[in-house]
Amino acid sequence: MKRKLNVNLVPSIRKLEVVTKGLIKTKGIGSYKSVFRGKGLEFSDYRAYNLEDDSALIDWKASLRTNQLLMRQYEEERDLMVFFLFDCSSSMIFGSTEKLKNEYAVEMVASLAYTILDAGDSVGLVMFNDKIVHKVAPGKGKGQFYSLIRALRNVDNYGGGYDFGKAVEFVLNYLKQSAIVFIVSDFIGLNESVSKNLEVVSARFDTIGVMIRDPRDKVLPDDVGQVVIEDPYSKQTLLIEPELIKDIYEEEIKKQENEIKELFLKNRSDFISLTTDKSFMKPVLNLFRERSLKWR
Repeated sequence: MKRKLNVNLVPSIRKLEVVTKGLIKTKGIGSYKSVFRGKGLEFSDYRAYNLEDDSALIDWKASLRTNQLLMRQYEEERDLMVFFLFDCSSSMIFGSTEKLKNEYAVEMVASLAYTILDAGDSVGLVMFNDKIVHKVAPGKGKGQFYSLIRALRNVDNYGGGYDFGKAVEFVLNYLKQSAIVFIVSDFIGLNESVSKNLEVVSARFDTIGVMIRDPRDKVLPDDVGQVVIEDPYSKQTLLIEPELIKDIYEEEIKKQENEIKELFLKNRSDFISLTTDKSFMKPVLNLFRERSLKWR
């Protein structure tokens, strides 16, 4: 019998709906559009402030010049497109918690996609390993959501090597308009070309990196004796004694994760780090807050 992904979408979607509605009502956070405002959004005009408006969006400099409260208006009625680059390589089929990394990633992406589609914007997807495995063209509505879910839940789409460059090459050729690109991966298996790849995609699109890791990616277990570990790509195995290499391993992992984060920030992209033993809701909420303040 073919194994199914352990994915429960309803609780995650409901929680994210609450988060999104809370953001809209929170003073100083702004609207859904400000959270997902892309690089292509341009200032349009000023208009007079009224009592229903969020006071945090007042342009105080313009208001002082004209002696009246003014709001900055943006051309934000255009459709937004959000596109997910989803790592479906072998290293994502791993877990020491209730969820494998790919299962956790599916719940997060599906929740975000549902929220974006519910707001009337479009969502697209490409699943990649060392090649392009599956793509869902950007679209809107409930039908689009089910197309995304079918692709993400299909176990045949998972496994294989890892080539971030192939994903970047694809999205640069495939997307012909401004988009917000989420890169969802554990970022295990990156090669030396990652810096250039990220620089290129970040220059073209509003880019958000989402690193998903299992606790065992970060910390080795204590007092377990000798264990056999396997490279997810080459399938080569190695007998280790975690207690002897634990400190060196964990220090190296922290260094690697910090380097990945710094690469995104250096290219003026957003970045969040998630671990499968903790809910993604709080980091996503914090991301929304930061983006809405940044683009305000």
